[in-house]
Amino acid sequence: MKLTFLGTRGEIEARTRRHRMHSSLLVTHRGKKVMIDCGLDWLGKFERLRPNAIVLSHAHPDHAWGLKNGAPCPVFAPQRTWRTLKNCKIEDRHLIKERAPTKICGITFEAFPVEHSILAPAVGFRVNAGRACVFYGPDLLFIHGRSAALKGVQIYIGDGATLTRSFVRKRGDNLIGHAPVRTQFTWCAREGIPRAIITHCGSEIVTGDESKIEKRLRAMAFKRGVKVALAYDGMRLTLP
Repeated sequence: MKLTFLGTRGEIEARTRRHRMHSSLLVTHRGKKVMIDCGLDWLGKFERLRPNAIVLSHAHPDHAWGLKNGAPCPVFAPQRTWRTLKNCKIEDRHLIKERAPTKICGITFEAFPVEHSILAPAVGFRVNAGRACVFYGPDLLFIHGRSAALKGVQIYIGDGATLTRSFVRKRGDNLIGHAPVRTQFTWCAREGIPRAIITHCGSEIVTGDESKIEKRLRAMAFKRGVKVALAYDGMRLTLP
């Protein structure tokens, strides 16, 4: 399984050469390509990638609005995403049931509900192909069924909106927002995940001194027995 980080920028104004496009991950296995998320930055551009399928984590603009004009391939998403995705002319729609492994182009995706937004309910994806297993959660506050979602995962790919400060807000009885990277490292430690990659970068990362931020990330991860890398646009990784 090959991973290509097509974009690593969150829903922020700032952008750099390393973090220019909205967060998206291309998963390739045996010649088939599945794109996870297609934000507004990708409108009119993603077609050149020729994905065999697209999978959506939720309906926020930076994750789904690149499909405003439709898609030349099947698009898969949970029911709650289809209900909230109103402005995209997607004809070939397919449902991913939460907590039910779904095979797409020979790659197995299992959607786990995550807390993030009330208006655009989100999921994270457990992704399996061959012997490789990763978890991709670019926008999350916490994961429902976390132990099951992260069991046996080789690499956790998580939300870089905030490093340590709280990014949690309350709407009625619901919590929304983003888990700090530090908290996500703790999840990895508890579930025995050896490696983490941070994507969906917020202003703290994009506008900061990246070498200092990477050093800080490595120190936080090391305390929890985890190795970490900061994703950037175009970054590639091959898993056996």
